Amino acid sequence: MTQEGWSSRKIALVLYPFAAGAAGVNVFFAALIGSWMGGPVLATGWSFALGCVIGVPASIAFARHIRRLMDQAEGEAGQ
Repeated sequence: MTQEGWSSRKIALVLYPFAAGAAGVNVFFAALIGSWMGGPVLATGWSFALGCVIGVPASIAFARHIRRLMDQAEGEAGQ
């Protein structure tokens, strides 16, 4: 089976801003919940930076999943 359409790398690059934003929000809210247990509240800049770091593997994993689904759909359409 040949791979048609976008590569998983291109999909990951397109999805990265969304993954980084979602991860940043989740880090910020996790820090807020952690503050109930005596932990520090992260500043938005730190949450944004950690979101950018966590967004890389998240977007890669999701892009691979999407690419796998695309290949599966193309394979089923050809049958």
